[in-house]
Amino acid sequence: MPKCPFFNDKMADKPATAGMMKKQYCQGDSSGCARHQVKVAAGSENVPADLYPSQTYRVKDVLAALGKG
Repeated sequence: MPKCPFFNDKMADKPATAGMMKKQYCQGDSSGCARHQVKVAAGSENVPADLYPSQTYRVKDVLAALGKG
């Protein structure tokens, strides 16, 4: 997670929200994080910058566009 640009860039101005999302998606089991799912399936270089951790509904389309799904 320290390398996740989502939290380092997008959430810097919202520390309370970032803290709640980090607790839910990053600490412990990160399998529910959409960004993590794309990273595992297609590599970190293929994680869209605008993909939020809660947007698991987008994972299938992202992977399909990459020819991975």
